[in-house]
This record gives sequence, structure tokens and C-alpha cells, in this order.
Amino acid sequence: MNVQIEPSWKEQLAAEFEKPYFAKLTDAVRQEYRQQQCFPPGQLIFNAFNLCPFQAVKVVIIGQDPYHEPHQAHGLSFSVQEGVIFPPSLQNIFKEIHDDLGLPIPTSGDLTRWARQGVLLLNATLTVRAHQANSHSQLGWQQFTDAAIQALASRRQHLVYMLWGGFARTKRYMIDRTNNLVLESVHPSPLSANRGGWFGQHQFSRCNEYLLRNGATPIAW
Repeated sequence: MNVQIEPSWKEQLAAEFEKPYFAKLTDAVRQEYRQQQCFPPGQLIFNAFNLCPFQAVKVVIIGQDPYHEPHQAHGLSFSVQEGVIFPPSLQNIFKEIHDDLGLPIPTSGDLTRWARQGVLLLNATLTVRAHQANSHSQLGWQQFTDAAIQALASRRQHLVYMLWGGFARTKRYMIDRTNNLVLESVHPSPLSANRGGWFGQHQFSRCNEYLLRNGATPIAW
């Protein structure tokens, strides 16, 4: 599968790799990839970490699990591969950015451009079986990704955490709000967003204002 993780994250999460749950997780994921069609491609499982080293993180956006249809997932929450039609949640994200910052709707749903600027696009579960949402949610990934969030929360400050929807908001207990900005809202999926609480929150401009106040370069959304 050729799975590798960026060196600074490997150092930060070294203790996790030695724990029994991670050995079980690794075995289960390898078996799933051998026997089933799974996403993202194996070499992209740690893509969020590889594109955004630990000290480069400025913003954390937490998703639940990868897209489960072909050619979509590539290891970044809410992002799809180049040329793929935008899923409804991503459409609503781009609409809100347009309304908030006046930026045009992008032609690509590949958010690698965000990740390279310091946006950690982290799914709580990093793999999924084709056509079966949340099919890997019980394998142990959440213990690992929670450890990543806790590492940031305990060793970095003045970060922006964007928690969209009930699932992401369960992670707020790990974050010190006195030294970070936590932006909570409903999920950008049509089912939630159309009921209110997504559009008009100005999260992206608020994020950039906070980064500027704390001496960081804002994100070019």
C-alpha cells in the first residue's frame, strides 16, 4: 500500500504507532484493501498530514469519513480529485466563501491548495469501503485522529478549528478556547445547511481576521 506519513507528524504521533490498537487497525485496513475496493488510494491515506506538516497547521477542518464513490476521495476532508463534480457539501462551502469573501466559485474541488497553506483537512476516519459510508468507522481510526487533534491542542496555539455538524462538534472538548478560535456551525450538507446555520456565518473571513491578529498569513480560500 506504500503508506507513509510526513516526518513531523510521525514524531508527534510516535506513541500511537506503538500502541496495540494501531497494530490491529493496520492489519484491518490492509485486509480491507486486499479484499474490498476502498478509498482513498493507499498512498493517500495520510495525505492530510503529508501536505500540512505539524508546525505549518493554521486551520483544522474536521470531516467524518472519506467520500465512498470512485475517483472522489484523496485523503483530504471535503475535497475531491481534479475534474470530479462537486458533492453537495462542497458546493455549499464554495457558495459561503463566495458570499463571505466575494471570491468566484472555483473550477476545481481539489482542496490541496488549502492544505499547502496550512489547512489540515482531517477526516476522523481515514479510509472507507466503496459505496458504504462509515464502513471503517469502527476500525480504530478515531483514536488515532483524536491523538492528532490533541497533539495540536496541547502543543500549538492560535489555531482556528472549524467544527461543522454534530460529529465534528464532539471534538470541541479537546480544544482550549482561550488560546484558539473555535468556529462551530451546522454541517454544510444540504439537509443541514438549508435549515439554517450554515450560510451567513462568515466563518472564512472570521478565520482570516483571527490569523492576521495573531501574526499569521490568512488563507487564500
